[in-house]
Amino acid sequence: MTPTSVKDEKGSSKSDFSELELFASDNGDGALDPVESLRVLMPLMCILYFIQYLDKSTLGSSSILGILTATHLDANELSTVFYLSYLVFEYPQNLALQRFPVGRWLSVNIFIWSVALCCHAACRNFRELVVVRIILGMCEGSITAGFLLVSSMFYTRNEQMLRVGYWYLMNGTAQIATGFISFQPWQWLMIITGILSFMTATAFWFLFPDSPTTAWFLTPEERATAIQRVKVNQTGVGNKHFKKEQSQDLGICPFLWDIQRHQLAAQAPLITASFGFTYLQTSLLGIVSGLIEIFTIWTGVNVCARIPNSRAYIGAIYILPNIAGLLMVNLINWNDRIALLAGQYSNRLGTTSFVLMLSWLNAVTAGQTKKITVNAIMVCAYCIGNAVGPFMWKQKYKPRNHVPWAVIGACYVSCITLLLLLRLSMSRENRKRDAEPQDENADTEVYVKQETADGGIVKMLKVDKGFLDMTDIQNRSFRYVL
Repeated sequence: MTPTSVKDEKGSSKSDFSELELFASDNGDGALDPVESLRVLMPLMCILYFIQYLDKSTLGSSSILGILTATHLDANELSTVFYLSYLVFEYPQNLALQRFPVGRWLSVNIFIWSVALCCHAACRNFRELVVVRIILGMCEGSITAGFLLVSSMFYTRNEQMLRVGYWYLMNGTAQIATGFISFQPWQWLMIITGILSFMTATAFWFLFPDSPTTAWFLTPEERATAIQRVKVNQTGVGNKHFKKEQSQDLGICPFLWDIQRHQLAAQAPLITASFGFTYLQTSLLGIVSGLIEIFTIWTGVNVCARIPNSRAYIGAIYILPNIAGLLMVNLINWNDRIALLAGQYSNRLGTTSFVLMLSWLNAVTAGQTKKITVNAIMVCAYCIGNAVGPFMWKQKYKPRNHVPWAVIGACYVSCITLLLLLRLSMSRENRKRDAEPQDENADTEVYVKQETADGGIVKMLKVDKGFLDMTDIQNRSFRYVL
């Protein structure tokens, strides 16, 4: 392979040379304990995801605390405005995550988000609330995509699955917290969560790393080792340049799962209340949903981590209780509130499958531009599901809502099929690549040539091919995890 040239502009600092040298294959041979990265990275990610879902769950709580009456809106309008904004700004947000330092970009979005959240308390009509909902949707588009990028930079593919699970289960923790704070006026609920978001933005600005090459909590030696230990991913570490050819090199994306997973999210408090529970009881019962989500995500990702190539199978298994819960809600006597509630809770277990899909997608996509493009498409499907899902729950279908439940049931079955087909497709591709004749001239290592602005060669650095910005299609050494 032809050596790659990297020009060094005059006046570059010594740290610029050091950052490039971190990728050299003869650096960082020692073993780095993943705890080194966890010291700051994982707590911050968990805190932000907790705050993010707390903010979203306050909207559901506010719906039963009076925000709909105060602003003359219905639940569908509230949800749709937010997710349409999320959808429109998702791809620009992903482009910005590639172009700007991830930590700083996330902190700016969290700050704007916190201000918009506090402004909810001053809203008294449709126009005012729409403005703040648009701003919230715009800012939130950076969070999940940014976390997936950072996870792929710091952790091996098996570790990513666990880490994605850990920060995603903070959604359940936020549900529990919401159950304890949803008793004051909805305006105070928005102000409290806004202040917490502002504090999180400050912490991210000073503490959250942009990549292993600049992580302040790692020594220079640990940075080198942190980079070397993730070369087995064959997905690269980061590239600030958009590559059009990568944006066109896309694989299968889990649209159906994103759409069906979130159709119930905004409706959950309203569905529970429809069983005959009071607003206070509905808030407290939401705590149980949070506990179920924490337990199922934790068990799911840990089982997958211990059983190689089991993501699709475990994901499909965790959808089965959703189907059982759906049947319970539709077939059990409407006066049996406890059984109906048990069916509703069963529909929370499938969240684990979504988490496994998130980490799986991150692990089987290589190339920085392709990764941010696929992440954007995935989150756009998430937005579409949230925007259109509430409109299925029409007044004419109440109280049993058989039609929307039937649509969701069809999505459950389709998602199981999709998971297994994805696994079959990737398994076949792995076997195909294993059978390809080995190119004797090919090498897993290439040389990166450092040049000054006038063309003078500074040095030649040997770099593993896994660090090059190649997609999973371009890099024939890449193997899909199953």
